[in-house]
Amino acid sequence: MHSSPVKILLIDDDAFFLKVLSEAFSGSGFEVTTAPDGNAGVKAFIEGRPDVVVCDLIMPGMGGVSTCMAIRKVAGASEPIIALLTSMFKGPPRMLAAPEMGAKVHIPKSTHPLNVVVLIEQLLARPGDGAANAA
Repeated sequence: MHSSPVKILLIDDDAFFLKVLSEAFSGSGFEVTTAPDGNAGVKAFIEGRPDVVVCDLIMPGMGGVSTCMAIRKVAGASEPIIALLTSMFKGPPRMLAAPEMGAKVHIPKSTHPLNVVVLIEQLLARPGDGAANAA
């Protein structure tokens, strides 16, 4: 796959969900960083420059939309793959041609963590998507 582990930042105020998602990505070979809210997430992005960001939509303080927008602004040309986790809709994940609410991918929070990993792996495998493919 990649010569070095893909770096992913998981941002969610639900500690249990964050732990489960973190374990799913770690178990699949990702280098995982977590943040409990949007402000900490933006800070973690600046410090670690991950290839992928998965962010909860509804969080206290800085919500998911503001967090994703701030990360996109800070990232500049080296924008990561950004996915929003939301309980606002059901059904399959939605891929968007242009970022909507700061992310190109919207994933229902009800999606099994291993399926979230598979989806992110598929996005990373696409030519031209994500910083990991530029290396």
